[in-house]
Amino acid sequence: MTSDKLKFFGQKSLLKTLVNNSFEALDNGYYDEEKNANYENHNNIDMRKKLMECNHVPLITEIKFASPSKGTILDQNDIEIENIVEEMEKANSCGISILTQPFLFNGSLEFILRARRKTSLPILMKDIIVSDVQIKAAKRTGADCILLIKTIFDKNMTEGSLEKFSEYAKKIGLQVIIETHFLNEFEETVKSNKKNHQICDIIGINNRNLDNLTIDLDRTKEILSSFNKNNNLVLSESGVKSKNDIIYLKKLGADAFLVGTSLMENINTLGKEINELYWAY
Repeated sequence: MTSDKLKFFGQKSLLKTLVNNSFEALDNGYYDEEKNANYENHNNIDMRKKLMECNHVPLITEIKFASPSKGTILDQNDIEIENIVEEMEKANSCGISILTQPFLFNGSLEFILRARRKTSLPILMKDIIVSDVQIKAAKRTGADCILLIKTIFDKNMTEGSLEKFSEYAKKIGLQVIIETHFLNEFEETVKSNKKNHQICDIIGINNRNLDNLTIDLDRTKEILSSFNKNNNLVLSESGVKSKNDIIYLKKLGADAFLVGTSLMENINTLGKEINELYWAY
């Protein structure tokens, strides 16, 4: 149920648009329709462990064909998911992120199924998760990890609490990344992780402003210089394009990096692009 025509966000809040799109996809039965999704008994591949044991730059590389900020990045009909996954693994990716949201991102659950058959790397289902139905779909299609955006839970835009969704994901064998955008979100997540004995496995800091889509790597700087991450593994997301970006973010305290758009924009040199980032330090 991928969408060839991107939905342009006419509302004031992009976040509201993203959430509404997830509920529309749920209402359309999108998260129930993969007939070959039979990975309920798939043994979790530890994303956190893969990142922590990496000898050089711990990278989660992302497969995405479109985004709200870029529109269409790549025509999915011209590319084989299996080839992308194979090249990412050969180029030292620690994990693979796959966009599954059909609207604005042209994602598909089928992409996870195809990737799962090809790789032994951990797979992150990247979506705007508002319902446990989506978490079940992640497990069923062979994902190892999900991402929960703290902002939408704090704004009561989902069907359950962040704690409830995280607990459920862990119960069925998935790891959890909680994505933060602001200092208070990061601080609360760190405190919850200590208090509740790991509400999540990884804490993400997204460098993108969800109101105007601008990217500022100093968002990571502002957050990590203001509050101690303790023993948490911090994943810097959005805007990572070069070795210099990696080195800068590493000095700030980021432990791992999610890279997507810049790789998809240079798909013909994908392996080379990943390797250059991997050997940044």
